[in-house]
Amino acid sequence: METPIINVEQLSKTYRVPVRAAGLKASLRSFIRPQYDDIAALRDVTFSIQSGEMVGLIGPNGAGKTTTLKLLSGLLHPSHGSVEVAGFIPWERRPAYLRTISMVLGNKSQMLWDIPPADSFRVLGEIYAVPQAEFHQTLDELVDLLDMRELLTKPVRNLSLGERMKCELTASLLYRPRVLFLDEPTLGLDVSVQLRLRRFLADYNRRSGVTVILTSHYMADVTALCPRVLLIHHGRLLFDGELAELARKMAPFKQIRLNLDTEKNNGDLPLPAGVDMVERDSNSLTLRVPRAESAGITARLLQTLPVVDLTVEDPPVESVIDQVYSGGEL
Repeated sequence: METPIINVEQLSKTYRVPVRAAGLKASLRSFIRPQYDDIAALRDVTFSIQSGEMVGLIGPNGAGKTTTLKLLSGLLHPSHGSVEVAGFIPWERRPAYLRTISMVLGNKSQMLWDIPPADSFRVLGEIYAVPQAEFHQTLDELVDLLDMRELLTKPVRNLSLGERMKCELTASLLYRPRVLFLDEPTLGLDVSVQLRLRRFLADYNRRSGVTVILTSHYMADVTALCPRVLLIHHGRLLFDGELAELARKMAPFKQIRLNLDTEKNNGDLPLPAGVDMVERDSNSLTLRVPRAESAGITARLLQTLPVVDLTVEDPPVESVIDQVYSGGEL
């Protein structure tokens, strides 16, 4: 079996944070005798990722997603456990390792604010010692894929948020890293720009074979790009697998969507026992039914209602994820 490009074993990260009560006396006491709490941001997380995979790292705010990326990129040292990325230990921060990975933070910028992106790209090319021929070839390829040639000579401060993110992605891929960490890359972008960036990332992954770990609060990013997800909650890895499998494992129900014959629909809608109505308008219904009984209930609905069209499907992944967040376990 091929050796994983990323291998994580029993990874944990604990922060020591100062604690004090409110009030002047408590403030003075904390200077003399400070007290601390240990906050576990990550607890015994284990997974591996093969070269070329696109993996979504999902979880609510504070779950440990960004902490995981920072540990994998070497920005943080773990409290316990081991990590190997492309044969390197990340927190040693060796130059060869830094040329192997790249990281894009949706709320941070590596572009110089008052100069055009083309100048920042040249600086990065020198920093990473990219040969001139390779630099120009890669830059031309990325500029064409992202349709951003007209942006190269504009000062970064004059670019829109979506245009700046195109530049961030270009800067991160100029030296052809093997691993790309993306933390909220579509944060704050409008829907059309999100779609274009998703298409770019999928296309670039197919062309280059780069390994991608993506965190995003927009489930559309994850469902469009990542066949596999890692679900982290309260610092623990709750699920590692396909999104469809998460829905099957977590949701004990299916959704049935019905379109009814307008001429035969008299408004009387007798529903079998155990069926919950999720949504209804004049001629359509969305029902929630127990997964194990969905076949039998579907047959009864077809017999008792003037059905024109019927679809049985898993519930939206967003509702499944929300259920996990609320319950905290699988």
